[in-house]
Amino acid sequence: MKNILVVFGTRPEVIKLAPVILELKKYPQQYNVIVCNTEQQKELSNQTLEYFGLKADLNLDCMKPNQSLLEVQTRILTALNKVFTEHKVDATIVQGDTMTVLCGALASFYNKVPVYHVEAGLRSYDIYEPFPEEVMRQMTSRVAELNFAPTEKNRQALLKEDISDDKIFVVGNTVIDALFCLSDETMQNASKYYEDLGIKVDDKLVLITAHRRENHGERIDRILDAIEYLVKKYSDHTFVIPVHPNPNVKDKIHGRLEKYSNVYLLKPLDYPYLVYLMKNAKLILTDSGGIQEEAPSFGCPTLVMRYETERQEGIDAGVSILVGADYDKIVSESEKVLSKTREETRLKSLNPYGDGTSAKQIEEIIKRQA
Repeated sequence: MKNILVVFGTRPEVIKLAPVILELKKYPQQYNVIVCNTEQQKELSNQTLEYFGLKADLNLDCMKPNQSLLEVQTRILTALNKVFTEHKVDATIVQGDTMTVLCGALASFYNKVPVYHVEAGLRSYDIYEPFPEEVMRQMTSRVAELNFAPTEKNRQALLKEDISDDKIFVVGNTVIDALFCLSDETMQNASKYYEDLGIKVDDKLVLITAHRRENHGERIDRILDAIEYLVKKYSDHTFVIPVHPNPNVKDKIHGRLEKYSNVYLLKPLDYPYLVYLMKNAKLILTDSGGIQEEAPSFGCPTLVMRYETERQEGIDAGVSILVGADYDKIVSESEKVLSKTREETRLKSLNPYGDGTSAKQIEEIIKRQA
């Protein structure tokens, strides 16, 4: 039996690793899955685990208020060192590009344990866009034994960095698998959630998320200038913004937008509730990575408020448009969608990020490595 340590700490990691954990747990004779949550996002990660019917075996409680990146890395590495000391680990699975991913990869490397990297090969080639994630994922690739790349473009990026071809497998993105886990009952519960809040979810819904570190400061001001203009011009539309708890974002968003009756500022949403909004939105404005991958499954036009994206496939397929924190671009591209009906702006393209079988493919590849 193979002891597999699955390390995550944020909500997006839970969403994208839950299908892999569930797939591995189907084979208890082959895998002993040790689920480890660094709790980089304590409340959000544990809340999302519950939705998938999962619970962490190990909770590391690594976060304290106002930590620097150096302090976060030190705390996570120290906690993971204890995990490797107290448990026999045959392989470690990490996903994406967070501090938890880098620390999980480094701790495994120091203990000479193979690293399996889910969602490998995403690149912007600008070490400050996104910051610090671009460097974290590049460093993780250097030590990974298996790189599960979502797309051929990601595979090519890894090959360019001299990662051996026999360590790269194109499997799609597990976030699409996660979408398929949502039951009709779950969607009905989500519908009732918004009904109880008095939020009208119809064909004039705009979903906005903005939280990335590189969009703090002047950039968030420009983004909010554009959103405020749209809120006033399209007063018959409903704007829903799940607000990130980081005060650099939260205070500015509330200060600028809470006075408008067609704007709903919510706490970070449960995964199914966010998916429900994506499924029903007329337009999405986001700087999130995961939403760029999920929205195409619902045919929703998406404006990416970044200057660089490691998810170029969506741009190439025409399902996303890169607008950065540029006031004019955000406004003009939004108006192209909001001035038409939802039906007129639906996208017909297939999702370039996967077909919902990624976790199954990953398990089969891991089994061959045993």
